Amino acid sequence: MAIVNVERTGDDGFVARNDRGAEIKVGGPDEPGAFTPVELLLAAVGGCNIVTVEPLTAQRGHRLVRLAMTVQGEKAEANLLGPVTITYDVELPEGDPKADEVFRAVAQRVEDRHCTVSRSLREGTEVRLVLPG
Repeated sequence: MAIVNVERTGDDGFVARNDRGAEIKVGGPDEPGAFTPVELLLAAVGGCNIVTVEPLTAQRGHRLVRLAMTVQGEKAEANLLGPVTITYDVELPEGDPKADEVFRAVAQRVEDRHCTVSRSLREGTEVRLVLPG
């Protein structure tokens, strides 16, 4: 089970924390140094994919020189996100003719079957609200 605690801070900002002590500032689009909730969702999609693609590619003997991505989403409506696009930026190792083929196959398989965040968005994970009292 994954648990994140989100709370208002003393300066009327917000922070999200996990049980390992990591924290991230959350705010609106004009809040300096903060991620918006939609940006956090995009980071979750990207993070889920990239932290799975990297070790699987390396385990197959094709460690990429550079592995980065941009994750983009546009609102379909005022309060609904439209399609999310993941664009990889990779530098292949010199003299490794199979690296591109392996990377592409792994990245596609991870997105299709292994990334919990992407799969949850595609499948429409239920969100339950529990109010006090």
